[in-house]
Amino acid sequence: MPVNASPEYIKAEKEYLAEKDLERKIEALKKMISLAPDHKGAENLRAELKSRLKRLQEKLEKKKKTKKGGKQGIKKEDLQAVIIGFTNVGKSKLLSLLTNSSPQIAPYPFTTKEPVVGTMDFYGVKIQIIEVPAIGSEYYNKGLVNTADLILILVSSLEEIPLIESYLPNVRGKKLIVFNLKENVDERKVEANLKTKKFNFFLINLEKSNDIEKLKERIFNCFDKIRVYTKEPGKEKDEKPIILEKDTTIEILSKKIFPNNVKIKEARIWGPSSKFPGQIVGLKHVLKDLDVVEFKTK
Repeated sequence: MPVNASPEYIKAEKEYLAEKDLERKIEALKKMISLAPDHKGAENLRAELKSRLKRLQEKLEKKKKTKKGGKQGIKKEDLQAVIIGFTNVGKSKLLSLLTNSSPQIAPYPFTTKEPVVGTMDFYGVKIQIIEVPAIGSEYYNKGLVNTADLILILVSSLEEIPLIESYLPNVRGKKLIVFNLKENVDERKVEANLKTKKFNFFLINLEKSNDIEKLKERIFNCFDKIRVYTKEPGKEKDEKPIILEKDTTIEILSKKIFPNNVKIKEARIWGPSSKFPGQIVGLKHVLKDLDVVEFKTK
């Protein structure tokens, strides 16, 4: 500790020593330098602090280059959604509510510095959910956003929507605005505005998280897929559904299950597309979500 150090300098030094994150440690060191004594006896101290700052900045730059050069890609699953939004809007909170992931949640800006991957389980359907670093951050990954099947645009004000839209000129996936209803927000006004503009949206209070199961259902429905279960004669249906495109026929399903041109003797169905349980149907029959299909082969 330098002679005649001010209480502010001493406090800044304690913050610097306690900080583990490299970027915030650099900021704490800069604060120390600005508060360091400026008399002649502290010249060596100021020189040492500046030298320390240079070493930390070089270390950070090296770390960033290593990350860019060695970053492993995220394998895209069949159903993939990304969460985007500005800093501190609640992206990590939303990811933790939807999936098995435990991202870092903190009150300071730009906590997330790389994509965080989680898996959402919706009645046996596995959906990959990725939290992307905040828009405006140097870590924002537009490549992931552009190729995702679904973009979950998390906002807490109407003004954020057009700003975020300007970052999405090349996305190919559908968009779902998830509006985080914080305190003192007029829910009816927000809903009316979003309806008027014909947005695909969902209102939720992430702190209360009462409607998270409804949001999961809404997310699944955005993919325009159906879940179909298969069963063997005399047995219960399989626990895990097969995910198919809407308007899939019995013939398409049979080719997916039996790729070697196995002949279908009979197909029975239970569920929304059947007129009665166990109905025998033809190969052109169109399946619906939550149907159960039983095949008999020749």
